[in-house]
Amino acid sequence: MASTSTRTAPAAKETILTPVITLKGHEDYIRSISYLPDGKQMISGSDDRTARRWDLEAGKEIEKARKVCEYEVRAVAVSRDSRWVVTAGGKQHDGPGELKAWEVDTGIVTTFHGHSKDIICMDISADSMLLASGSEDQTQIWSLDTGKLVAGLFENAYVVGAIRFSPDSKKLLVNSKGRCRLGVYDIQTQKWDRRVKGAGGGGTVTYAPVLWTNKGTRILAVFNFSDSDDSSSSTFYEFDASTLETVGAPFKGHTDNINGLAHSSDGALIASTSFDNTIRLWAFESRQLLTSFHVSNPNIVVFSTDVQQLACTTYDHDDNNIYICNVPPNILASIGLATKGHPKTGATLQDLLDPDAPSRPRRRHNSATPRFISCAPNQPIPLPTRDPQQHIFLRHLRKFLRSSSPTEVVPPVLNEHLRDPLDIPATSRLHPIHSPSEATTQGHSRVGPRENHPPLYHLPELLSH
Repeated sequence: MASTSTRTAPAAKETILTPVITLKGHEDYIRSISYLPDGKQMISGSDDRTARRWDLEAGKEIEKARKVCEYEVRAVAVSRDSRWVVTAGGKQHDGPGELKAWEVDTGIVTTFHGHSKDIICMDISADSMLLASGSEDQTQIWSLDTGKLVAGLFENAYVVGAIRFSPDSKKLLVNSKGRCRLGVYDIQTQKWDRRVKGAGGGGTVTYAPVLWTNKGTRILAVFNFSDSDDSSSSTFYEFDASTLETVGAPFKGHTDNINGLAHSSDGALIASTSFDNTIRLWAFESRQLLTSFHVSNPNIVVFSTDVQQLACTTYDHDDNNIYICNVPPNILASIGLATKGHPKTGATLQDLLDPDAPSRPRRRHNSATPRFISCAPNQPIPLPTRDPQQHIFLRHLRKFLRSSSPTEVVPPVLNEHLRDPLDIPATSRLHPIHSPSEATTQGHSRVGPRENHPPLYHLPELLSH
């Protein structure tokens, strides 16, 4: 693998990660968030077994949440053409996985059967025709149009942490634990194009999203070239998609495992979260660290479609909120973007976490490490049955979504229930925001970081306001 020296970012002015909106409603750990295509709404999935839809302009839940999985909701996604809403989940480590696709216009709910373990991650292809699902048992690719299995049970692709379709929908990027950890799979030939092997098959599986960049010619992924199970996946790399050789300098700076990764729709910014209690923003081309926000237990991070905001969550069971924060103006200016007129908030995240204010009973509290903080000045760092009582989850969604047929398949493995389009129970998370130009409108999803790393802190909930 090629290796180059890292660059050092100049010191940045002090900036504040400000919550414009705090979305409250989930009763357990949030595993996935996903923007809708218009960028004005969001869907989230949680261990509370619900999927919720949020109005980002009003800053509130649009309708009462409905349970969509028997167990945890691990992932939610919306196809780019807005035809499909997909949810995935299952009982942790004890399966089987739950995978459902909701066709918005017709009301057809397709249940996919095949995973014996809970589903950890999923992705919808950019052409809105294919669905990929990753589990502890295997990775499978399905036809959304027919509900049939197109490909599955990839060799050596077990304990899958992240998957992502290429922009042309012809390849699938898979990051998993095992002797072959990072690989590009050709869907038509059903063979691996390239794979990067760990020296001895070791290393801790990462659940950070994998990303395609530069129109599918490059890949961004958290990777650990060491074969030690104790080594940290604290660096992410750019790979050439055709060779899986590293390109340019690695993105160095985190001091613990990276669990979140996202890129902006214009490809200029990268956001990462880590167990080192930081959210970091990077300039993609230069590899420069632009700023580092001190955030206790950060988990998911997603850019808004206009790059003006970040949506983020934490992995603390006491904090079940989604935070919508403005990207600092100086960061936007550094990539040539003007700041739009964001709604203002009266309090920073630090204000919301005033330790002297009343709060609910808390677990262990470490006053030295608040959950969600503004950043300090940046220092140079190397680079189916009908239930009439249920409300309709997709009814209002159809206003914003519109309405496609793949190729080679094998015998059906689904349960399909045709129903009245206005009588669909809301049994229906959300890696990044994906680039509208290169990926589906979907979200980050992963197994909770607590499942492969002990929580660093247990801090009190944010104050209700």
